Amino acid sequence: MYMYVYGTVVKLSNFFINFIEFIEVYMVRPIGIDLFSGAGGMSLGFEKAGFDIAASVEIDPIHCATHRYNFPLCTTICSSVENLSGNDIRKLASLEGKEIDVVFGGAPCQGFSLIGKRALDDPRNQLVSHFVRLVNELSPKYCVFENVKGLTIGKHAKFLSEIIESLNEAGYKVLTPYKVLNASKFGVPQSRERLFLIAAKRGQELPSYPQSVEHSVTVGEAISDLPDADTFPELKKQDFVQTNWTTKSKYARILRGLEKDKNDYGYERDFNKSLLSSSLRTEHTQLSQDRFIATPNGETEPVSRFRKLDLNGLCNTLRAGTDSARGAFTSPRPIHPTLPRVITVREAARLHSYPDWFRFHSTKWHGFRQLGNSVPPYLARAVASVIIDKLNITPTKPENVVKLVDDWLLTVDMKTAAKLFEVPADTIAQRTRKEKKETINE
Repeated sequence: MYMYVYGTVVKLSNFFINFIEFIEVYMVRPIGIDLFSGAGGMSLGFEKAGFDIAASVEIDPIHCATHRYNFPLCTTICSSVENLSGNDIRKLASLEGKEIDVVFGGAPCQGFSLIGKRALDDPRNQLVSHFVRLVNELSPKYCVFENVKGLTIGKHAKFLSEIIESLNEAGYKVLTPYKVLNASKFGVPQSRERLFLIAAKRGQELPSYPQSVEHSVTVGEAISDLPDADTFPELKKQDFVQTNWTTKSKYARILRGLEKDKNDYGYERDFNKSLLSSSLRTEHTQLSQDRFIATPNGETEPVSRFRKLDLNGLCNTLRAGTDSARGAFTSPRPIHPTLPRVITVREAARLHSYPDWFRFHSTKWHGFRQLGNSVPPYLARAVASVIIDKLNITPTKPENVVKLVDDWLLTVDMKTAAKLFEVPADTIAQRTRKEKKETINE
């Protein structure tokens, strides 16, 4: 074997040949593919566990733009899984001939079977069928299916058993009994329960579910250091401002990039730690503010039905609003524990375990929708870590730093995003606005 050293061809000794082969085999990060990626909560969690996310698949162009901004090393595929084959994904992400270590994702489940019918045959559940199909075609060593807790209850459990059966038929053994994991048990200051199915290809050893952490993080530890968005006039029109502030809690210092996380094997991002981003203001009437102030911490404000956070407690489950086709409604947002307003996207991101370098779409509606639909990265990392352990890989922290430069991706509207990814502008159906009837004064 030969190599160039300062322009000279040098013959390598057996020692160096063996060393290079060792580096090639043992220092390459395992490959993951994210289906139904959204903005990238699962992508980030698996990256932090030590995986390289080679490809993500997401149908919503707005989400794809945000994913591309935060994961510039990943191939972001804007498409429905219905229109892709495993070979398509391999070609688009330059993965021909490479082993894929894990495929993960949370397919939407909407329809359930009638008596005598398979739930997977329901047209509304075809996305789940395509998840299983792509797992079969991509043939990863492991796969992870994530979904709502409700899938384990009542008639929905029959659907879940069909998913497990389909994975078995594809050559994957599912870890049973399956579990619902609460994000608050894995370092996330939010009570959020999600089902995780973990499956191993025949011949691979199944992991166990991750063990919960000892320390629970509180709302106060997560957001108390963040400057009040209402003190910045700029945040009425844009979602970022540069300022300085002090951060003391370990959880917040890690997310802000001021302190190292020994369990983080993700790529460092080139990030301005004085930038307060994803913080567009919400303006309330004085009457609403008075009601927010009067509401005790940990209780629900009776008019808005918003829950007021408690500094010493957990955040309630952050939910996404509806998409454009279903009315474009914003989900209820918690009330700040000490300020007379609802929380910002950045405050919600802290409560979801996203680092401060991770940015969302600049609008509150898209930003909260991206958050509410995502798996908290710390929870995803816990699941990914038990898989990487069974791959017999000791994760390492990459030395190269990733630059996030395409800020414009966070401001695109649906039409612009669709053009960027070369998909139809109506890929995500827009709501039909009713025409106002003319009022005739008699």
